Order: sequence, then structure tokens, then C-alpha cells
Amino acid sequence: MGLCPEELRHLVIRPTLKYLNQHSMAAETLLMGTAAVESAMGYELKQQKGQGLGVYHITPRSHQLLWDQYLAKDPDLASKVRGLASQHEFLLNPHGELTTNLRYATAIAWFIYKRKGKPLPEANDLTAMAKFWRRHFHSRPQADIDTYITRYKALKHPPNFAA
Repeated sequence: MGLCPEELRHLVIRPTLKYLNQHSMAAETLLMGTAAVESAMGYELKQQKGQGLGVYHITPRSHQLLWDQYLAKDPDLASKVRGLASQHEFLLNPHGELTTNLRYATAIAWFIYKRKGKPLPEANDLTAMAKFWRRHFHSRPQADIDTYITRYKALKHPPNFAA
């Protein structure tokens, strides 16, 4: 079962970005597009042919590198992000949080982008957003800008599963 795009935006992404003092419409758009293209809005929580986990398909390696090379250098920020993780499960299986904890996974996805130090494209420029995603999040050859744009646009008219 996938996630309702508007609920992901309003109940997970926006509050997480606000909690981190990182909110902008561009950041919301980027993370929504990332979830849409990486996991089809949660329909695929584990990559079929890869290591990516959760709605953003973050690899354990990327997760570890973010902690070691970025978050560890800012103890206050690291504490804030760690505060989003489960108390006990994080210690037993930190990468599991990428699949089971949407707010934590959203924070990690955001900081994968943020650590690059590049300004975000305008929120309404989907082509620039797709290129930003490809350059800073999913640079593997199978990453397709057109797929990002198509999947993001489909969020405006998600299928009606209640019918």
C-alpha cells in the first residue's frame, strides 16, 4: 500500500522540515518528488535491485555517511535528528528507521540534499528539481529525469483507491 501524497506532504514532510527549521516550498516539492520517483509513494519500500530502503530509498551506506560526515559535525543538529528516531529500535537497527519511521527518513533525505550546500531550484520548476534530484540524490545511471517529472505530476491526480 502506498501513501496518500497530500497526507505525506502535510503530516510528515512539512512538519519535519518545520521541526528542523528547514521549511520551504522548494524543499517540500523536492522531497515529494523524491518519494514519488524513488518508491512510487511508498509502494516499493525496498528497492528491487538495490540497497535503498523506505519511501526515499536511502541506502544504508548513504545513511551512515550522512551521520559520519555531516551530522556528527553538528551535535545540536545530530541531536535534533536523533530525536526523531525510535528510542530502542534505532540502537538495534538504525537503518530500519529508514523504512519504519517516516519523519526520521524525511529528515535523513533532506540532509542528504542539504549537505551538498547547493541552493534549491524554484518550487515550480520541475525540470530543475528533477536535475537536482539526479545530481545530488540518485546519480546512478538508471536515474531518469523524465520519470521524476512524470511521477511528480501524477501526484496531482493520484488514483482513487477508495472507489
